[in-house]
Amino acid sequence: MAERDARRTFGPVVLLGLAASGAVAVAGHRAMLEVSPKYLATAGLTGFAGQDSSRVQFPLAGALALVALACWGVLLVTRGVVRRVVAVLSAVAAAGMLAVAVLGGFVQNDDAAADMSTRLGLGGAPVPLDRTAWLWIALVGSVLALVASVAAVRNVRSWPEMGARYDAPTVGGSAAGTRPSPAAAVQEPEEQSNLDLWKSLDEGDDPTAD
Repeated sequence: MAERDARRTFGPVVLLGLAASGAVAVAGHRAMLEVSPKYLATAGLTGFAGQDSSRVQFPLAGALALVALACWGVLLVTRGVVRRVVAVLSAVAAAGMLAVAVLGGFVQNDDAAADMSTRLGLGGAPVPLDRTAWLWIALVGSVLALVASVAAVRNVRSWPEMGARYDAPTVGGSAAGTRPSPAAAVQEPEEQSNLDLWKSLDEGDDPTAD
């Protein structure tokens, strides 16, 4: 019963992981912190509103999200140990996404404010930064991606796997290390006669001489 319940989690967990990682991949290339427009107006820097010099992005979060997306894609088409390793890698990427969002948005935001002041020509004095909706999307998406990845690591052994018919074909249409069946080795009479005809032509015989 427990294994059956674990198998039922396959679709929802994969969809959650893909959706959450995709959301963070988009948010990572959007402004997560920005200088308050009111402050820019007060300082006479209205022209910088909406420009890159007044915004902070977290591209590392987006890059890790792309890694997580790739892991979910590989997880769908692999089996065994490789599948479990990919699930663990997805969890590591999700944890990295969450760490980047938390550190950049709450721990190192003062450093970002000082750097932003320098870029705006204000002599390095900290400027007020607002957290945008993209930061919260990245935070929520990272948490959900981490939850999905942990669930994958826990249940991946019980999840359905892609059938062997989807594996890459082997030489001769048979698995490596096996011999073709006797039925496959027997040639049809018509095929044998055609082979004899071509063999006689190679030897210089004229098949129309008779």
